[in-house]
Amino acid sequence: MIGALIMIFSILWVYQSAVRGKVNNPIIWVIGCAAVFFASQTLLIWGSVDILETIRGGEADANYERDLASIGDRKNMGGFQGAKGTFISVFMELMPPVVGFLAIALIRNKFMLREPFTIGNLFGGLKEMFQSIKQSFKVPE
Repeated sequence: MIGALIMIFSILWVYQSAVRGKVNNPIIWVIGCAAVFFASQTLLIWGSVDILETIRGGEADANYERDLASIGDRKNMGGFQGAKGTFISVFMELMPPVVGFLAIALIRNKFMLREPFTIGNLFGGLKEMFQSIKQSFKVPE
């Protein structure tokens, strides 16, 4: 759920940046960034599940089928009790969408807008995106 919301906001951000930057084919950039986000998130979730299963001590046998997308179900089992377990679970849940967002930010900055690499340029336009979302909910009088 968190990854889906971050993906929606990221793709909206890419589209608005492409339109404001007068980039050719903004839809192609949106599709490409969505694919990069989805691929990075999928790979990192699979990796996270493997790491969590290793920490837990995996109880894999012939009858064992794990749900590859279910990280949260593992948090109160094996080595996931206490503060360390909570930290690991939260980190593994939030890492894939954050890495996907950073990948999109790098693509947007370096390849789409061709701006110099600074923190301001990397995350530029986020404030304007949220302001335009806020304005879209206002009812004209």
